[in-house]
Formats: sequence, C-alpha cells, structure tokens
Amino acid sequence: MEAALLNLVAKINGYLTDYVLILLLVGTGLWFTIKTRFVQIRHFGEGMKKVFGNLSLRGGKNKSGLTSFQALATAIAAQVGTGNIVGASGAILIGGPGAIFWMWVIAFFGMATIYAEATLAQKTRVVDENGDVHGGPVYYIKSVFKGAFGKFLSIFFAIATVLALGFMGSMVQSNSIAESCNTAFGIPTWLTGVIIAALCAFIFIGGIQRIASVTEKMVPVMACLFLLGGLVILIVRIDTIPAVIGMIFKYAFTPSALIGGGIGAAIKTAISQGAKRGLFSNEAGMGSTPHAHAQANVEKPHDQGVVAMIGVFIDTFIVLTMTALVVISCLYCRGGILSGLTGEAYQAAISGPAALVSKANAMQMASSMVFGSVGNIFVAICLLFFALSTIISWNFFGKINVQYLCGKNEKVGTIVYSIIAIVFIFLGSILQNDLVWELTDFFNYLMVLPNVIALIALSKVVSDCAKEGKKK
Repeated sequence: MEAALLNLVAKINGYLTDYVLILLLVGTGLWFTIKTRFVQIRHFGEGMKKVFGNLSLRGGKNKSGLTSFQALATAIAAQVGTGNIVGASGAILIGGPGAIFWMWVIAFFGMATIYAEATLAQKTRVVDENGDVHGGPVYYIKSVFKGAFGKFLSIFFAIATVLALGFMGSMVQSNSIAESCNTAFGIPTWLTGVIIAALCAFIFIGGIQRIASVTEKMVPVMACLFLLGGLVILIVRIDTIPAVIGMIFKYAFTPSALIGGGIGAAIKTAISQGAKRGLFSNEAGMGSTPHAHAQANVEKPHDQGVVAMIGVFIDTFIVLTMTALVVISCLYCRGGILSGLTGEAYQAAISGPAALVSKANAMQMASSMVFGSVGNIFVAICLLFFALSTIISWNFFGKINVQYLCGKNEKVGTIVYSIIAIVFIFLGSILQNDLVWELTDFFNYLMVLPNVIALIALSKVVSDCAKEGKKK
C-alpha cells in the first residue's frame, strides 16, 4: 500500500512541478518584481538595516503581536529546515548541481513575492478583543474575493495549510531528524520520534510568545553553527571551489552531460528540482510565512515587507548555498564518490537499492570527508535545530488556520489539532522517507494555488506599499 501511494502521489507531483509550479512561482515573482520596480534590489539595504541594525535575542513579551525581528525569526525558523540540507541535497542529486542555479533564480524573484505576502498580511491582519493578532493568506483572500468564491478559496487554503504544515510537513522534519540521529548516534528512529514529540508538545502549550522566545534565540545560533562548520569544510577543500561554481552554471544549461537523457528532459529536470526544492526551502509564494509577518508590530506594511525579503535571502543565498557548495565540493570533486560519474553510472550511484548516496545522507557523507565520524554528528545536530524550529513555526501557522476554520469553537479545535499534530510528528520518524516528502510536496502545491490567485488580485495594493516605502 505504501509503495502504491508513493507512486500515485509522485506522478501527480511530477505533473504539478513540471507544468504548474514553475509557471506560478517564476511568473508571480517576475510580476511583483516589475510591479514594485525591483523592490528586492532598491530596498535590500533598508531590509538589512532593519534586521541587523538593532538585533536582539531577547525581544521580550508583547501585549499584542511580536517585534519585527521576532516575526522574522519565526518565519526563518519555518524556512530554514530540512529543505536547506536534505531538500537541497536531493535537488543536486536528481537535477544535477545546476538545480542550485535555478533555486537562486526562483529565490531572487521570490524576494518580491514574499514582500507582497508580508505587506498584505500586515494590511489585512485583525486584532481581536483579547489583543490577539490574526493574520495570513485567509484574511487577504477574503478581503479581495467577496461572497462564496472568497469563502471557498480561504477554506481551501486553510485546510491545505493545516495538512501541509501542521501534519505532513512536520512528518518530514521529524523523519529527517530521526534518520540523521540514527546514522550519527545509532538511536532508534521511534525513540527520537517520542523525544521530539514530547519537546514540541511543551513548546506548543506556551503559545506564540513561547514560540517567539524560542525561535529568536534558536535561529541565529543554528545558522551560525551550520555556516561555521560549512566554512571550515570549504577552507579545507578550497582548491575545488572554482570547479564547484563552474559545475553549478555549466549543469544549469547542460545537465544531460551529467544525469543523462535528452537535453530538453534534463533541463526540465534541473529546473523542476530547483523550483520544487526552492519552494520547500524559502516558501516564497506558498503562503506560510505571512502568518508570522502579520504578527509584527511595525509602522507601515512596507517595513515588514523589506524585512521578509531578507528572510528569503538568508535562507537561500546563504544557508542553502552553503549546503550546495559543501555537497558538490565533497561528493562531485576531488575524491568524491560521484566524481567522474555520468549517465547510467551516475544514475546507479544515486538511485535504486544499491545507491551510493541519497538525499537523506548526502550532507553527512560530505561532512565526513573532512570531519570523519564527527561529520555525521555535526549534520545531525544542525538538522535537529533546523527541523525542530520548522516544526514549531509550522505548527503555529497551522493553528492560525484551525482557529479560522473553527470560529467560535477555536479552543476545542486547537486542542484537537495539537494532539493530532504531535501524533504525526511521531509517525514521521518511522515512515518511509520518500513517501513523507512526496505527501508534503503535494499539499504544499495546494497551498500555492489560492495564495497566488489572491496575490495577483491584490497587486495594486502591493505596488502602493512599495511606493510608500520609496517616499519614506
């Protein structure tokens, strides 16, 4: 049954990725890049200043909402997860090193998309009588589409989000933690699942303030730890860096020279892998991070929009790129197990029961070439931080949509939701890796559709926010 389900979902995902997702992600990003007159370039410096100008890991509690940095930290906690290690590795193996180039392209345009998401989340957020802030795509969907159609789209998005982030997405994260800890420490996957589920339950109970308190400290620490370790590896293998950069650009346009097959099919594979894993990594256009950015207490929506752009930049151009450089340097260059392999020999090394490397262990194998057995431990620790932070943020995003769906019965709904989410976190640790990833991708795609429709419909509001930012 598990194999049959994997085959079915993989076929559906393949169609959506090759013919729908690329058009939506690149098209929407390009549209908002033009509408905002390249806001990701013009206001990049402003965004960096707002993020790092008054950086603090102790934002404190707020009566309502969060500080701008706490909101960003919660968003980055969702963005920087297994997609940056396991997802990026999978994209490189299947689509070749050139898939990273297409991730960069999608991320560049995605910075304009996420600016739109964050500004609209700020524009349409609601503060209830208790001072609690509610915001996200369901609110800007209903603001632009009135009547039955708006209600349908918002409910569709809310259900897809609960399934994609609260349930399926959390399974991917716990699955990756369990696999890496089993490889590094020999801990049974089910035991890791129990520990992670218990830890998450404690954090979930504390609500948004506890989540923000955890993420604002965890995100900078985990990013610095990962980047420092990756930098050491690259210094040791610095002679391979020119070849690594060359492979990323070469195989972006001629991937068939490595992965085999016709040039058209190979390029489609490289681009689709970049689009699919790019979405899972930076989440621009998916509609997840607007839930966090809606919580920020800022003067104007534009202020949080430029902060949101920096989240995509950090996620893709810094953290994910570090993964790419390390994996390609260690596995594809001097002494790497994939060095010199092409066509059928390459495919045999990355697929099938006799595969030499998989997306689940690629980063650990790469790190072990420099750190030895400590490499497995290093990646396991980084993945633990990354995946745990993502579970925490995604659960919060799902919770907001459960509250929207349940209305007056939101307290009962959130309790039931939290219990089911904890069960899924445990199940993810013991299920087949590929099936968990395919299910998550499928529900992620369902989130994209209503979110992008609303973004395009509200593009004038977004461009007006960008104009206000320019005047300021």
